[in-house]
Amino acid sequence: MKAVKARITKGLPHRAVVLACDNSGARLMRIVSVINCKTVKGRKPSAGVGDKVMCSVIQGKPDMRKQVVSAVIVRQKMPYKRRNGMHIKFEDNAAVIIKDDLGNPKGTLIKGPIAKEASERWPLVSKIASSIV
Repeated sequence: MKAVKARITKGLPHRAVVLACDNSGARLMRIVSVINCKTVKGRKPSAGVGDKVMCSVIQGKPDMRKQVVSAVIVRQKMPYKRRNGMHIKFEDNAAVIIKDDLGNPKGTLIKGPIAKEASERWPLVSKIASSIV
């Protein structure tokens, strides 16, 4: 996992609902925790593009529902700023389910675009992406 070259605004707090944009069997997921997010006492941890999160599947195939899975955030609605001055935002909040710590995705294709910051940080996820913005 590489460092991100942009200042990512953390737009997805704890308990946010994200769309699963791969074909792993999940549709909607709720963020349970954010991995490697350190905050002060009483503040909810938040995630942004390229962050690894733990999610519970709340809608999808019956064998996937009520499971806790690890995922990578690939799109967020809240705008964030890149180094060149561009502000980037997407239409929805989306994540991709991964199998292990290396970042191998569970699905075989990703619906919709993914952010460039997520593809640089997780190269195995970017291999199955249809487009990178």
